[in-house]
Amino acid sequence: MAGAFVFALASCNQKTDAVEEAQEVNEGMVEDTRMEEQKDDLSEFMTKAASGGMMEVELGKLAQQQAMNQQVKDFGTMMVNDHSKANDELKALAAKKSLVLPDSMSQDHMDHVKELRDKKGADFDAAYMDLMVEDHEEDVEMFEEASNNLEDAEAKAFASKTLATLRTHLNRAQEIDSTLQK
Repeated sequence: MAGAFVFALASCNQKTDAVEEAQEVNEGMVEDTRMEEQKDDLSEFMTKAASGGMMEVELGKLAQQQAMNQQVKDFGTMMVNDHSKANDELKALAAKKSLVLPDSMSQDHMDHVKELRDKKGADFDAAYMDLMVEDHEEDVEMFEEASNNLEDAEAKAFASKTLATLRTHLNRAQEIDSTLQK
């Protein structure tokens, strides 16, 4: 397994997306085994969830600093707290399943952070909350699929548990977004 990890790591050096790199390492460890498909599905879910969680924490910190509206600042605080907790749980689950998680966000998630970093005040508030609605709609869909379709019971339980929090985030993001001047 260590040899597969090193080989996968070496073959990944040409890519810049940390999520894809982690998925390739995970796939290399189970390639041509009877668990390959199940582990690939698990890896895809967990690596994408890790990247999304990192983005939520980073953007939540940014919201605490750059938002003008107090509701947006408070939402940012909720993102940092809830997603940091979920990220820790995901890391522990990945370690237990011998899966590698990305050490940084996907390029798409990094682009969102970069885009919002340049905004301040009401412009930041509107762009951040629009993104939070869109992102949490995608997250709810991804976690619903995982909670229904993953074969791994522990990962399925994590997805189900986290789904409730994500739905709360989506509802709150929609509420705040609807009150902002655009």
